[in-house]
Amino acid sequence: QVQLVESGGGSVQAGGSLNLSCAVSVYPSRVACMGWFRQAPGKEREGLASIAISGTTRYTDSAKGRFTISQDNSKNTLYLQMNSLKPEDTAMYYCAADLYQLCYLHSGNLGNRFGYWGQGTQVTVSE
Repeated sequence: QVQLVESGGGSVQAGGSLNLSCAVSVYPSRVACMGWFRQAPGKEREGLASIAISGTTRYTDSAKGRFTISQDNSKNTLYLQMNSLKPEDTAMYYCAADLYQLCYLHSGNLGNRFGYWGQGTQVTVSE
Protein backbone atom coordinates (compact mmCIF):
# COMPACT_ATOMS: atom_id res chain seq x y z
CA GLN A 1 0.00 0.00 0.00
CA VAL A 2 1.30 3.43 -0.96
CA GLN A 3 0.31 6.50 1.04
CA LEU A 4 0.65 10.03 -0.27
CA VAL A 5 0.28 13.15 1.85
CA GLU A 6 0.24 16.60 0.27
CA SER A 7 1.08 19.82 2.06
CA GLY A 8 2.08 23.37 1.26
CA GLY A 9 -1.19 24.73 -0.04
CA GLY A 10 -2.67 27.98 1.17
CA SER A 11 -3.88 31.40 0.16
CA VAL A 12 -1.72 33.69 -1.93
CA GLN A 13 -2.17 36.81 -3.98
CA ALA A 14 -1.92 36.76 -7.75
CA GLY A 15 1.68 36.78 -8.87
CA GLY A 16 2.83 34.90 -5.79
CA SER A 17 4.41 31.47 -5.44
CA LEU A 18 3.79 28.25 -3.56
CA ASN A 19 5.80 25.05 -3.26
CA LEU A 20 3.62 22.00 -2.74
CA SER A 21 5.04 18.84 -1.20
CA CYS A 22 3.91 15.24 -1.36
CA ALA A 23 5.35 12.76 1.14
CA VAL A 24 5.49 9.24 -0.26
CA SER A 25 5.40 6.22 2.05
CA VAL A 26 7.58 3.99 -0.14
CA TYR A 27 11.08 4.28 -1.50
CA PRO A 28 11.05 6.19 -4.80
CA SER A 29 12.67 3.30 -6.68
CA ARG A 30 9.36 1.43 -6.27
CA VAL A 31 7.39 4.13 -8.09
CA ALA A 32 7.63 4.35 -11.87
CA CYS A 33 5.84 7.67 -12.23
CA MET A 34 4.58 10.44 -9.95
CA GLY A 35 2.19 13.16 -11.01
CA TRP A 36 0.47 16.34 -9.90
CA PHE A 37 -3.16 17.11 -10.68
CA ARG A 38 -5.68 19.73 -9.70
CA GLN A 39 -9.44 20.03 -9.61
CA ALA A 40 -11.38 23.25 -9.32
CA PRO A 41 -15.01 23.30 -8.17
CA GLY A 42 -17.32 22.27 -10.98
CA LYS A 43 -14.45 21.30 -13.26
CA GLU A 44 -12.82 18.04 -14.28
CA ARG A 45 -9.57 16.92 -12.75
CA GLU A 46 -6.64 18.28 -14.73
CA GLY A 47 -3.17 16.81 -15.05
CA LEU A 48 -0.25 19.19 -14.60
CA ALA A 49 3.10 17.42 -14.53
CA SER A 50 4.74 14.06 -14.07
CA ILE A 51 8.19 12.82 -13.17
CA ALA A 52 9.62 9.41 -13.83
CA ILE A 53 11.90 7.37 -11.61
CA SER A 54 14.71 8.50 -13.93
CA GLY A 55 13.91 12.14 -13.26
CA THR A 56 12.43 12.80 -16.70
CA THR A 57 9.66 15.37 -16.45
CA ARG A 58 6.61 16.03 -18.55
CA TYR A 59 4.21 18.95 -18.41
CA THR A 60 0.79 19.66 -19.77
CA ASP A 61 0.06 23.04 -21.32
CA SER A 62 -1.57 24.20 -18.07
CA ALA A 63 1.73 23.88 -16.22
CA LYS A 64 4.38 24.75 -18.78
CA GLY A 65 6.44 27.81 -17.98
CA ARG A 66 5.13 28.46 -14.45
CA PHE A 67 5.19 25.11 -12.63
CA THR A 68 8.15 22.84 -11.93
CA ILE A 69 7.93 19.26 -10.71
CA SER A 70 10.83 17.74 -8.81
CA GLN A 71 11.59 15.01 -6.32
CA ASP A 72 13.99 14.47 -3.47
CA ASN A 73 14.59 10.75 -3.28
CA SER A 74 16.48 11.07 0.00
CA LYS A 75 13.31 12.47 1.59
CA ASN A 76 10.74 10.38 -0.34
CA THR A 77 9.13 13.66 -1.32
CA LEU A 78 7.65 15.06 -4.50
CA TYR A 79 7.37 18.80 -5.09
CA LEU A 80 5.48 21.21 -7.30
CA GLN A 81 6.91 24.71 -7.42
CA MET A 82 4.27 27.12 -8.68
CA ASN A 83 5.19 30.66 -9.72
CA SER A 84 3.26 33.62 -11.10
CA LEU A 85 0.05 32.23 -9.70
CA LYS A 86 -3.26 33.39 -11.13
CA PRO A 87 -6.79 33.29 -9.70
CA GLU A 88 -7.62 30.54 -12.20
CA ASP A 89 -5.02 28.34 -10.47
CA THR A 90 -7.36 28.11 -7.49
CA ALA A 91 -8.10 24.42 -6.97
CA MET A 92 -7.46 21.35 -4.85
CA TYR A 93 -4.07 19.94 -5.79
CA TYR A 94 -3.33 16.23 -5.66
CA CYS A 95 -0.28 14.05 -6.08
CA ALA A 96 -0.54 10.56 -7.48
CA ALA A 97 1.63 7.51 -8.04
CA ASP A 98 1.84 4.81 -10.68
CA LEU A 99 4.04 1.93 -9.51
CA TYR A 100 4.37 0.20 -12.85
CA GLN A 101 4.23 2.42 -15.94
CA LEU A 102 6.84 4.99 -16.88
CA CYS A 103 5.43 8.46 -17.40
CA TYR A 104 3.97 9.38 -20.73
CA LEU A 105 1.66 11.94 -22.26
CA HIS A 106 -1.41 11.06 -24.28
CA SER A 107 -2.98 13.79 -26.40
CA GLY A 108 -1.23 16.36 -24.24
CA ASN A 109 -2.53 14.93 -20.98
CA LEU A 110 -0.85 12.78 -18.35
CA GLY A 111 -1.41 9.31 -19.73
CA ASN A 112 -0.69 7.07 -16.76
CA ARG A 113 -3.24 5.17 -14.71
CA PHE A 114 -2.34 6.50 -11.30
CA GLY A 115 -3.51 3.96 -8.73
CA TYR A 116 -2.62 5.90 -5.61
CA TRP A 117 -3.74 9.40 -4.64
CA GLY A 118 -3.26 11.80 -1.78
CA GLN A 119 -6.05 13.65 -0.01
CA GLY A 120 -5.21 16.97 -1.65
CA THR A 121 -4.10 20.40 -0.55
CA GLN A 122 -6.10 23.54 -1.28
CA VAL A 123 -4.58 26.43 -3.21
CA THR A 124 -6.47 29.72 -3.33
CA VAL A 125 -5.19 32.63 -5.41
CA SER A 126 -6.81 36.03 -4.93
CA GLU A 127 -6.68 39.10 -7.16
